[in-house]
Amino acid sequence: MQPFHTLKALAAPLNRMNVDTDAIIPKQFLKKIERTGFGVHLFHEWRYLDQEGTQINPDFVLNTSRYQGAQILVAGDNFGCGSSREHAPWALLDYGFRCIIAPSFADIFYNNCFKNGILPVVLGPREVQSLMDEIETTPGYQLTVNLETQQVTSPAGKNFSFKVDAFSKDCLIKGLDDIGWTLQFQEKIMAFEQQYRQSAPWMFVG
Repeated sequence: MQPFHTLKALAAPLNRMNVDTDAIIPKQFLKKIERTGFGVHLFHEWRYLDQEGTQINPDFVLNTSRYQGAQILVAGDNFGCGSSREHAPWALLDYGFRCIIAPSFADIFYNNCFKNGILPVVLGPREVQSLMDEIETTPGYQLTVNLETQQVTSPAGKNFSFKVDAFSKDCLIKGLDDIGWTLQFQEKIMAFEQQYRQSAPWMFVG
């Protein structure tokens, strides 16, 4: 998993509330277990005018040229609600987003973001709306997101502080998912297993 320290990148607005995981990545595309290749289907029902995904919807915000290459998505309240599918952060990451800023997130989606290299940032509704307005009125609008100092900085130098629990922050800075975090203790785990095997051999077969 790619570590996250500081990201300065183009921001895109998605001025909608209650964006659920089926809107982020529709169920008909959940046909594989690899984490890559889902970006082309991100927001499929909104990005395309046909089911095959061959006709681009020119009215959808992410299809406009000014937001191409955006890595920060500023969205409405309750982002990532609905199902618990982990494909949702996979699709966002595969598309190119490394940070989502919203007034609130669904709990499972919020935690899945950390496990997949995306930083979800919760700011107040007025702060998010302020950023949304500035993004929409300022072409090329870039935000700086610093996970270590836990601040979002606007191009004008205005800072917005955000909270994040210490464990999730440490894992994302180091680029560790749950398996990666556990493997840090591999030697201690193996030493314990050897000791336990000697003290209770009847617990092991073969």
